[in-house]
Amino acid sequence: MSILSTLPFLVLLAAAGIILFRRIQFIRTAIFLGKPELRNDQKPVRWKLMGLIALGQQKMFKRIIPAFLHLLIYVAFVIINLEVLEFILDGLTGSHRFFAPFLGGFYSVAMNIFEFLAVATLFSCVAFLVRRNITKVPRLTMNELRGWPALDANLILFIEIVLMVAILTMNATDQLLAQRGVTGYILLDGLMFSTFLHPLFEGMGENALIMTERFAWWFHIIGILAFAIYVSYSKHLHIFLAFPNTWYSNLNPKGKMKHMDEVTKEVNLMLGLGESSTEEPAEVSRFGAKDVVDLSWTNLMNAFACTECGRCTAECPANITGKKLSPRKIMMDTRDRAEEVTKSLLSGGPGADDGKSLLGDYITKEEINACTTCNACVEACPVNIDPLSIILELRRYTSMEENSSPAQWNTMFQNIETSFSPWKFAPTDRFRWADELKKKP
Repeated sequence: MSILSTLPFLVLLAAAGIILFRRIQFIRTAIFLGKPELRNDQKPVRWKLMGLIALGQQKMFKRIIPAFLHLLIYVAFVIINLEVLEFILDGLTGSHRFFAPFLGGFYSVAMNIFEFLAVATLFSCVAFLVRRNITKVPRLTMNELRGWPALDANLILFIEIVLMVAILTMNATDQLLAQRGVTGYILLDGLMFSTFLHPLFEGMGENALIMTERFAWWFHIIGILAFAIYVSYSKHLHIFLAFPNTWYSNLNPKGKMKHMDEVTKEVNLMLGLGESSTEEPAEVSRFGAKDVVDLSWTNLMNAFACTECGRCTAECPANITGKKLSPRKIMMDTRDRAEEVTKSLLSGGPGADDGKSLLGDYITKEEINACTTCNACVEACPVNIDPLSIILELRRYTSMEENSSPAQWNTMFQNIETSFSPWKFAPTDRFRWADELKKKP
């Protein structure tokens, strides 16, 4: 690469960096719209979870075929980034194959590994396109994926295919130029896959080959930088957020529901189980959640980490029986609302006071009331996203703030309050059945 091309490359790299930094700042602002929540306990457990689930993709392998294809793309993404580092160094220094002189014969081995991963990615992306658009896997064709979500999924696969083709094209023309002894090109010890493309370019002259090789190089690096920016707007943001999302997983037992400390304290005082205090009780701004600002920041990070794979919805018994609830849609709606509020705030608008809310304008009561709180969605998620905690907060708002729960629920609440039972039995009657057991020998 000529030294004259380093300046435009530097401008390109800086521009991409600035755009990406601003987007990261936006996402951070959106996530921290939520309320504070501490989840730094049990660090060894959290490290293990992150290693097994985010890095090792443990939960993906409940479905072996898509898991294997996803693993190929994932490994390629991680390892081929080493080649991207070389692209950047070449662009900044005006060199060509920056690491080749330092690695010697191992450089050819590394290039063959990269090419294998590029071909594996091509195969996997084609397979995923077939699953989405031809065989039409049910969880990948549901209503909430119509429009942009479906286009986004297809676009990312297509972009990855094009980028891998660019790598193979660059290597093929690069080696043909090296074989012809063109200055600046290094002959490697055989590349297994790009060699098969040589017949496509052997008839070209030297200048045409150089132009093709340079075009493929620039196309790939521009594509990588554009891809990095695009991912921050896409569901594929989970590539990065899966790691903090699994670290901050909810480690409580699956059946344990989060309570409100202020309410628990008052109830304990009423029952004589707590110590009275001269301090004024903390004012509760809202019971449950009506909008994203009422949720915790971990809830909002969950929403941005959502892969939209639909495994949660596919396992949801409410959805399976035809109810309107889709845990995936809950997460998508939460993310969309968080983005809307953040855009409003950053532009000087009213933010969450825009007359809209997550509950009502995005998520309906019919959806949240259909939830059985079985935790199937939480168990199914490949990156430990917890849609149930959002649903419970929304339901808490409808019950405690609006008193708009279904009539049967209100009857149950009243019975629990008065009889300590979902049924209309006095507390003294609840264990009468056990008296008969005492009479038995």
